[in-house]
Amino acid sequence: MTTDRKLKIIFGMLTIVLLISLLIKLKSIPDGMILSGLFLGIMLLIGIFIGCMILSSILNLLFKESSTQALLSITMTLSLLVFHYRLYSPTLTITVPNGFNGEINLVLSNVEENMLTLDSSGIGYLTKWTFDKTYSRPIVKQMDGKNLEKNLVGFNPSTFFGKGTACCIAGKEIKTMSFTVAPAHKTGQEQFNVNDFMSLVDKKKVVFFAR
Repeated sequence: MTTDRKLKIIFGMLTIVLLISLLIKLKSIPDGMILSGLFLGIMLLIGIFIGCMILSSILNLLFKESSTQALLSITMTLSLLVFHYRLYSPTLTITVPNGFNGEINLVLSNVEENMLTLDSSGIGYLTKWTFDKTYSRPIVKQMDGKNLEKNLVGFNPSTFFGKGTACCIAGKEIKTMSFTVAPAHKTGQEQFNVNDFMSLVDKKKVVFFAR
């Protein structure tokens, strides 16, 4: 078996595996303003495929010993790996006091590690990387280990976290990601419990933005 054929088989299989896993992942990403995350993702995948076809044709002029198909498989694999990284979302594990219910606010902070063990104020602190990358539904447990999965209420059906700014401390805003832990008897209902957490945040940890 020639080297070119081996490359086509190896990277072709990798491309198929990455493509299938991406399609599965695209079902869970947040929707756009009008279009679903899956639809937008498929459009990007089509763009990636067209771009890789053009790139592999150009590379074939430089590496004539390799076929266009082999180069296409290689460029597709590398491109899909990058796309995978861009779509990656960590799954946060949040610990709350026993019996906790109400709004949880995760604040963009200058901390080096995420602080996700919360007190009754429901405030946690995230690194910039985590704040920017996270969109997947978190795991929330009480101190006693009870899983509160059934009590979680997201921002809307297509986007679990509500992202926004809170105002104001000394005329400056902070960025937050929020959702609600509903009482057991109100599970599944929309929650509008607004927690005035601006007076409770640790001002030494948060990142401030001018209004």
